[in-house]
This record gives sequence, structure tokens and C-alpha cells, in this order.
Amino acid sequence: MVLGEAEGNRRLPIIIGMFEAQAIAIEIEKIVPNRPMTHDLFKSFAYSIGFDLKEIVISDLKEGVFFAKILCSGEKGEFTIDARPSDAIAIGLRFSVPIYTNESILTEAGIVLTDDAEDEIAKLRKTEGTGTEEAPKTEGEKLDQIAFDKLEKMLQEALDKEDYEKAAKIRDEMNKRN
Repeated sequence: MVLGEAEGNRRLPIIIGMFEAQAIAIEIEKIVPNRPMTHDLFKSFAYSIGFDLKEIVISDLKEGVFFAKILCSGEKGEFTIDARPSDAIAIGLRFSVPIYTNESILTEAGIVLTDDAEDEIAKLRKTEGTGTEEAPKTEGEKLDQIAFDKLEKMLQEALDKEDYEKAAKIRDEMNKRN
């Protein structure tokens, strides 16, 4: 995962696990899984006991390991919860809260992208989710060659199998047609 400065060209690369990456991607892509994921459960639990999130802070870096804090508020005031950055970000996205870090972490672990790297990232962003990249073949066909009703069935199958990457590509193709 790579976080970027809101106003700057530094990036903070953080290595995360596959499942956490999937949880983040699901929220970013607005895919609704059949059953709540752990981070969705956290959100439901938080609301049911009366607290909300204010922000996520990538708070520390020790021996190459990042640490995060989830800043919460409730009836008894504000409090923080220690978390892995990947979980904190997955939860923060569900609450639509800002994600911060401090200058010392960006100085120690941040990278500055060159103009060439920025151009490459911009190209990737332009093609993500637009269907311009080659779609994976399914039963010998490209997604843009499959009937809409079959895409609906394929989408449901992908969600049932929790293959959210495939589901996102199918959903994007369906949205492109609407």
C-alpha cells in the first residue's frame, strides 16, 4: 500500500497482507460482500455502543514496522486504539475519516517520486476501472463480449467465492454499459 501526501510528492509505502489489501480494495471499490467483513463488523459494533472515529494516525515506525492509532470519540470523551496500519486504514475508510502521519515518519520512510514516476502513476490511475486494460478472459471470452445477464451471474459467483478482484472487474464492465 502506498499513501501519498495531500499536498506534496512524498509517498509512504507500507507492506500489508493480502487479506488486509483485499479489505481496503473492497471498500475503495464499494463492493458489498455477502457477509460483513471484520472491518465492517468493527464499524457496526462502534456505532451500536455509541462511539465514532475521528481520524487514523500512522503514529510510529520502529525497526521498519509501522504502528497506527485509531482516534475515537464517544460519551466518555476521546480515546485511542492501537492497531496495525492496514487494519486502521481499512476501518478508517469505512468511517470516511482522514489518515495522517507525522513529519518524522515521512522523513524516515517516505519516498519522493520523480516526474517520470508521477506520470506512470497517472497513466495507471487513468486506466484503472475504465475497462481500457485488457479484461481477464472468462470461458474464452473477454468481459466486453459477454452478455449483461451472464455478467450478472458471474458477478454473483465471484462474490460468493469472495473473489473481489474479479467481482470489481465485472462490476466495472457492467457500469461501463449503463
